[in-house]
Amino acid sequence: MEMLLSTKGITICLFFFVLSLAAAIEIPLSVSQLPTITEQSHTQVAYPFDEDFTIKCEARGNPQPTFNWTKDGKPFDLSSDPRIVTSNNSGTFVIQNRGIINNFQGKYRCFASNLLGTAMSEEIELIVPSVPKFPKEKIEPLDVEHGDSVILHCNPPKGIPPLHIYWMNIDLQHIPQDERVSMSLKGDLYFANVEESDSRSDYCCFAAFPRLRTIVQKMPMTLKVSRSNFIKERKPKLLIPPESAGSSSSVTVIKGGVLLLECIAEGLPTPHLSWVKVTGNMPKDEPETENFGKILKIDQVTAADEGTYQCTASNAVGRARHEFHVHVEEPPQWLKKPEGGVYSVGANLVLLCEAIGNPEPSIQWKLNGMPIDGRTFRGRVSTREISLTNLQLQDSAVFQCEATNKHGTILASANINVLNIAPLILTPDGENYATVVGYSAFLHCDIFASPAADVRWTKDDSIEPLSAFHYELYKNGTLEIRDTKKEDSGSYACWAANSVGKRAITANLDIRDATKLVVTPKNPRVLKSHSILLKCQAEYDSHLKHSFKLSWRKDGGELPANSTEGGRIILDRDTLFISSVLLEDQGVYKCVASTALDAAEAEAQLIVLDVPDPPEDLQLSENQNRSVRLSWKAGASHNSPVNESIIEFEENHWEPETWQELIRVPGNDTTALLPLAPYVNYQFRVVSVNAVGRSQPSKPSLRYATPPAAPDKNPENIRVEASEPNEMVMKWEPLKPMERNGPGLEYKVSWRQRGVETDWNEELVKKHSLSVRNVPTFVPYEIKVQAVNNLGSGPEPNITIGYSGEDVPDAAPAGVSVEVLNSTLVEVFWVGIPRDRVRGHLRGYKVNWWKTRSMLDGKRHHPEKHFLTFVGERNYGMIPGLEPFSEFRLTVSAFTSRGDGPESSPVVFKTPEGVPEQPRFLRILNFDKDSVTLSWGLPKKANGHLTGYILQYQIINETHEVGAVSNVSVANHSALSWHLAGLSPSTKYKFYIKACTAKGCGKAATEEGLTLAQGSKGSGRISDAVKPTPKFQPSEALEPGTEYTIRLVTKNWVDNNSIFEDVIETRGRAYAGIYEGISTQGWFIGLMCAIALLTLLLLTVCFVRRNKGGKYSVKEKEDLHPDPEAQSIKDEIFGEYSDSDEKPLKGSLQSLNGDIKATGSADSLVDYGEGEHGMFNEDGSFIGAYSGSKEKGSVESTGSSTATFPLHA
Repeated sequence: MEMLLSTKGITICLFFFVLSLAAAIEIPLSVSQLPTITEQSHTQVAYPFDEDFTIKCEARGNPQPTFNWTKDGKPFDLSSDPRIVTSNNSGTFVIQNRGIINNFQGKYRCFASNLLGTAMSEEIELIVPSVPKFPKEKIEPLDVEHGDSVILHCNPPKGIPPLHIYWMNIDLQHIPQDERVSMSLKGDLYFANVEESDSRSDYCCFAAFPRLRTIVQKMPMTLKVSRSNFIKERKPKLLIPPESAGSSSSVTVIKGGVLLLECIAEGLPTPHLSWVKVTGNMPKDEPETENFGKILKIDQVTAADEGTYQCTASNAVGRARHEFHVHVEEPPQWLKKPEGGVYSVGANLVLLCEAIGNPEPSIQWKLNGMPIDGRTFRGRVSTREISLTNLQLQDSAVFQCEATNKHGTILASANINVLNIAPLILTPDGENYATVVGYSAFLHCDIFASPAADVRWTKDDSIEPLSAFHYELYKNGTLEIRDTKKEDSGSYACWAANSVGKRAITANLDIRDATKLVVTPKNPRVLKSHSILLKCQAEYDSHLKHSFKLSWRKDGGELPANSTEGGRIILDRDTLFISSVLLEDQGVYKCVASTALDAAEAEAQLIVLDVPDPPEDLQLSENQNRSVRLSWKAGASHNSPVNESIIEFEENHWEPETWQELIRVPGNDTTALLPLAPYVNYQFRVVSVNAVGRSQPSKPSLRYATPPAAPDKNPENIRVEASEPNEMVMKWEPLKPMERNGPGLEYKVSWRQRGVETDWNEELVKKHSLSVRNVPTFVPYEIKVQAVNNLGSGPEPNITIGYSGEDVPDAAPAGVSVEVLNSTLVEVFWVGIPRDRVRGHLRGYKVNWWKTRSMLDGKRHHPEKHFLTFVGERNYGMIPGLEPFSEFRLTVSAFTSRGDGPESSPVVFKTPEGVPEQPRFLRILNFDKDSVTLSWGLPKKANGHLTGYILQYQIINETHEVGAVSNVSVANHSALSWHLAGLSPSTKYKFYIKACTAKGCGKAATEEGLTLAQGSKGSGRISDAVKPTPKFQPSEALEPGTEYTIRLVTKNWVDNNSIFEDVIETRGRAYAGIYEGISTQGWFIGLMCAIALLTLLLLTVCFVRRNKGGKYSVKEKEDLHPDPEAQSIKDEIFGEYSDSDEKPLKGSLQSLNGDIKATGSADSLVDYGEGEHGMFNEDGSFIGAYSGSKEKGSVESTGSSTATFPLHA
């Protein structure tokens, strides 16, 4: 059988090892030995309601003991009465409750004997109580006078204590007791003096015996109280103790018991009892008294309670005293008891017996239950000691020592066994033991031997006794192996030998791996309402897997495996999951693992974080008119310290039930001095803040009302607003409700014209504005606004300067002049109007201009005005974006916030010629192998008299490499075509045409084309842009009698689709008249209408697709996928168009900004004014394009946008 040693078992084993070293040796029953009493009864009561009474006496010994009894010191024969029932091999007997059993009452003693000696029990008292009864008697009535002293005697019968006595009437109502009427410890009822109300005929004494389940009643007594002719005042007289006892008496009390001292006195008036200790101090400052001060009670009496106590009964007439001399005694108690044991032959014996008590107990030695006769006993006997030398086998005996005084007797027995035997090993042979690494192993070898045996242990095949430091051999033969290791496994042998013989047993030890645990996370901190998962990782020996158990504990209490709390806490073997963590989940969680050999535990402390609990117990102190101190008790911080407290207030007048923040208190302070405003009925609350968040607000404090006061401040942001010239509206920010400081708030408004010695105009208003009419236009005023309430005025207000209502200026700027800087830009100069003519805050100047006629054709234009504004005190400005070679008129006016003043007289100026705009188109009419015919359109705006055209061309290829530019000057300004010869066959060219004036040449229109190879028929490509709305499109650049392919192509941002294609041949010049009316034919009109309608439908679909699909750069997409046939149409239709979100296409016209910079003007942009769309800010910065008249018209071609090169005007 394998013995498993756990940690708990090791502790228990060590405990018993220590006990075994101190206690007497347990003799195996197989060895001859003296009798020993193992069980006995003590004092016993034979209750009449019990069926029988058992008197116990059991003993062990070898040979088996026999039993006999004594009663009251005399032999008692158990077979003398048939009601006594005995048992074999036992001294216990049972008395059956039949008939009269009073003769069984007495003190019994049991004797157990065998061949070696006799053991004796302590005395066993059997009490056979009688049924208590009051004697039948006739009690004469007591006749007394008012004021006399009376004693009603109870004289209860004897019975088993405790005894409880009650005085009641015939209706079982208690007789009232007080200082005048009380019951003594013996049960008598004492009247210190009687009154007429004490007269009654049913004074009954009841005696209760709870252990006997009996209550008995005495015959009723009659007390008659008659009136006395005189008042019997008298000094107190003690009835207990009676006067016959003298002035003092002695009282004996048992140590540890209860001391009761009683004094009852009679007298008139009723005496009052008091107690003092004459020698020493009372055990308590206030002695414990009972029965209205008539009994002094001391529990758990000690020797210190010994002394003299005095009771004093006193009234207005006198006093009486009695002294009690208290003696504390105690029954016998052992100081030294004789101890038995096993002795070898030849040993010496000394037995000691000492006892204390008061009175001092007497000591009596007995041998085998009989007094020792010193004449025949071979040893030495004294009161406290017995000694024997050279013990022999026949000296085995039971020695008894009995200590006795008047309070009791105690008995101690000592079994002296003199033996001479070989060692007996009581531990079975071949035991198997197991423990874990690091623990101690205990191999048992329980031995009994006399003389004592020598014990040694060996391991495996070695014969050498074990002696290493981690081996320890106990006196009882057990071997401890400390801090075991794997190599301690093996077979061990225990050897025991004495002079009589020797014995040996073997034992086997296995060492297992220790169980190890780790809980993760170690000490988690988790927010309330979050979740936590604890995992317990365990390692244990594989041999112990069947006994391995795992459990979880919280704060020492075990968590049941099925503890779920509705699924919130889930235990799954080695995991513990807590969802929605609560504050009560905080604690130390232990994972406990146990096997048959060891146990291990690992813990993790779960800390739950939460917002603080609300502060409590808000108190107000240090009350002042403008402050109060608020104190509070901080709530639980829930493991996150409070870093600040927010104090909020609510007032019940302006914003009731609305809480506002007052101040913040840093750290964990719990008091703050609060600044308060007058005339506010406050209540406060506190919110604590920690790293987790804000607590719930505390309960509100008591309300605290501050007295009213005059305002502390005046309104702010005083300003003047007016919509009429002769009006002044003064406005200000009103005081907040908390700033009013009292009832009846008004505003005292004072104003006077600045620089004029006059009295202040004053007016009291309740609102926060005041309108004053009939004031001069735009005159400065000094303004003051002061807060006033029923308790006074606020501080002296500051003076604010404001102006009365503005008007438009009444003068025009003078000295207006214009300096023409170039064909599109002029600079205007003027002289500002006088300050007094502005009649308001001067916002700036407005320059208006309009075109009157063109210098090219002399045609008059309808005046379309444009303007720019120049902010502030300006006297010049730049006007950009003018049309070249035109006549303009210009005026200047000042303006305020009310509007514009009168304009100056118009100034006429003319812009010089400029360079022309780009020709409308450039087309290739015909290609040959070495020549080409080009046609172009007039520029949209000539901007002067045309002097001719510059035609340029160069070779290009697909790699974007270009050849040298060749120039051809077309001096005829009316020429719109040119035949260019000397080109190379099968070569791609790029052509440029630009118009010129005396000022220079403009931007070029471009086109590309490929010359024909040798022998090829000439062909060319002509592209026209078709607007979506027209139903027909004329094409003028066609050769008579030539075959053409006509293709209509849609254009959108995604792709180009051909929707119509046909082959036509132009008629020759001789047949021109035949087809003059074709445009009036119905079929042709219908065809064109269908084409136009289809084109419009497709364009609509394309634009819808564009809006859904996003924005794309047409040029970038077409550069990636060029369509040579649609290229010309693309350039002409979309060359100048760009989406508002895209950059301009390559080759598009430069913006006006570019034109201005290209002129090389040195003027700063700050000189330009603000147009109708806000071209410049107030500081003159350029923010928008020039806004002016634009020509109405269709989108026009600007030529090719595939490549550009520098062109110089």
